[in-house]
Amino acid sequence: MAGESGMARKVALLLWAQTLGLAGAQTTQLLVEPPWRPAVLWDRVTLTCQGSGTDSATTWYRNGQHWGQEGRDQFKVTDRGIYQCYRLGSRFSPAMSILDDLLVLQVPARALLEGDTVTLHCRGRQDNPVTRVRFYRDMKDLGRSLTGTELSLSPLQLNHSGIYRCRGWVGSGISQSPPVRVKVHAPGPLRPRAPLLYVFHRDGQVVGGSQGSPQLLVPAVGVSHSGNYSCQVRSEGGNVRKSSTQLRITVRSECGDGHGVSPETPGIPCLVPVANATITPGPLAHQVHAGDNVTLCCSVQVGSAPVTFTWLHNGQEVAQGPLLELTDIDVGHSGTYQCVATNQLGQDGHRVFRALSPELALEVTPGSAWLTAARKSQDR
Repeated sequence: MAGESGMARKVALLLWAQTLGLAGAQTTQLLVEPPWRPAVLWDRVTLTCQGSGTDSATTWYRNGQHWGQEGRDQFKVTDRGIYQCYRLGSRFSPAMSILDDLLVLQVPARALLEGDTVTLHCRGRQDNPVTRVRFYRDMKDLGRSLTGTELSLSPLQLNHSGIYRCRGWVGSGISQSPPVRVKVHAPGPLRPRAPLLYVFHRDGQVVGGSQGSPQLLVPAVGVSHSGNYSCQVRSEGGNVRKSSTQLRITVRSECGDGHGVSPETPGIPCLVPVANATITPGPLAHQVHAGDNVTLCCSVQVGSAPVTFTWLHNGQEVAQGPLLELTDIDVGHSGTYQCVATNQLGQDGHRVFRALSPELALEVTPGSAWLTAARKSQDR
């Protein structure tokens, strides 16, 4: 991906996910990051309210009571409690518990489908060590876990549904986690018309989505957009249907300080990509006569040397260099002219920049000729 430069660039980040969906009854979703339930206060949890309506219409509730954060669709949680959000014209979101107990059993915050790979985590407050952990489902002792603090339910089956707890030694005493419900759903048939939402994350934070389009558009890519990206497909009710793997994207700046100096090698000038190529016809008058000589000059507004110039006549390469000399103009010279300015990063040319000038149309008729500039340009 090209880095920041004087040119405004648009980069579409396409992160695709599978589109098997579950129709949801809710139209307001409460997303949690990290994606575990119940969430725990020491994870610095972020809650995001998504649904119809504008952000300013968001209302938050904590423990069933109207709460602050008016008009904000996202915030970091600083207090334990049970949170919900509401959007004008929609229904309340599902509730999300934020705990601060000595011992917590966590389940992935997504729809759990038969056949999935699922692991439950038994965690001590502030990630203090937990030993001698035992797991329970519907009060039945499942025994000790071979992995210590994790219980694998893979592959997930319908009979894994139930109320789960864990118990273990935290510090100098035994603690038991609050109960957490595990509900396993049978995979439904493919529902192409079921409303699906696509949510995008960078380094664990929501950066876009909740729309019907499975793409994230970054309008002006900068170094700050570097990170680990992933996406989720959710039902309209907010349940996670599928999650993608992470994709690492690194954006490097060709001219990080804006003055042509590389931050990695301050003593070495860095490349400024070519941009805004133009053709200057000569003589200055747009009307010339058949039999005249015409010189066209190609230049760029910005661009580090060396810059090469290529001339096109009706899309075919006809000459090299910044000047194109047309001698003894006749009907055969009619057509469109463009120049392509090029420079590159590095000696191996692994990154090439091009700027295509507007078209210059030359129409030659017996006795006279006209030069007109057409509105067509492209920088790459």
